[in-house]
Amino acid sequence: MSDAPLIIGLPSKGRLKEQCEAWLSDCGFRLEVDGGERGYRAEIVGLPGLVVQLLSAGDIAAALDAGEVHLGVTGEDLLRERGEHVQDQVMLLRALGFGRADLVVAAPKSWIDVDSMADVDEVAAHFATRTGRRLRVATKYTAQTRSFFARMGIVDYRIVESGGATEGAPAAGAAELVVDITTTGATLQANGLKILSDGVILKSQAHLAASLSIGWHVGHLESVRRLLGVVEARARARRLSLLAWPPEQSQAAEAATEPFLSQGASRRANGFLAQTGDLFDIAAALSARGVGPVSVTRPEFAFEPQSPAADALAQRLGL
Repeated sequence: MSDAPLIIGLPSKGRLKEQCEAWLSDCGFRLEVDGGERGYRAEIVGLPGLVVQLLSAGDIAAALDAGEVHLGVTGEDLLRERGEHVQDQVMLLRALGFGRADLVVAAPKSWIDVDSMADVDEVAAHFATRTGRRLRVATKYTAQTRSFFARMGIVDYRIVESGGATEGAPAAGAAELVVDITTTGATLQANGLKILSDGVILKSQAHLAASLSIGWHVGHLESVRRLLGVVEARARARRLSLLAWPPEQSQAAEAATEPFLSQGASRRANGFLAQTGDLFDIAAALSARGVGPVSVTRPEFAFEPQSPAADALAQRLGL
């Protein structure tokens, strides 16, 4: 139905929930939960026509895959664990810069001659010859483990699905290797494990993603454009600075800043919008021309008329 709301799944608990709410707040939105802290429905003030479902990060990935929500914020690792078909079901719209973690292969530190996946291949072959069994790999990430080991040409292993603390499997005698998610590697080290030099399967972070298997209409897409327009404007503004000078010095200032136009800067009335990384070079060029005083402000938002991510989604959906 054309008046049906756009549904977005947001994390309901944990660190990812806190980071998601901080991201929304930084973009100028406020999340209002129905039914208090334990409510599972919410709305984002400032985004009409949008309904929020509060779910676990894993359930958000499943809901996107199944076409139960239009949008969701969840980890790329959880999305890719849905299987290779997920690329046909879910579109990653924007990396959000939080919820960072690496999916890695780790081996016991005591394996001093094992540093790479090629070494694992040799150990696996020797292990099978010596014991008649395949090397065991403990993990919750079975799909990505199988895909990665296949790319590395490793076949002499078997997966032991982990239901608890994966990093403890080798010490408990349940597995020889682990594939697990880590942010700092500290927990792996504390359990006597090391990350292999080429054993990073995925450098994951939270993404805003869209389901391709749920019903979409033009109104939904307009809501996405509004959301992405604000999100992209906020991210764009973090990289920009606005320089201003006295109006009577405009001719000298324009001559001084001319070389920076080719680097993406643009003119404003009695001013210049430029990448913050170029700020000191521009200030020096203005000073050399005797322009001053020059003031610098940081914009809160920098809106553009179009959203590349929303345009890409519209094209994928045929809307």
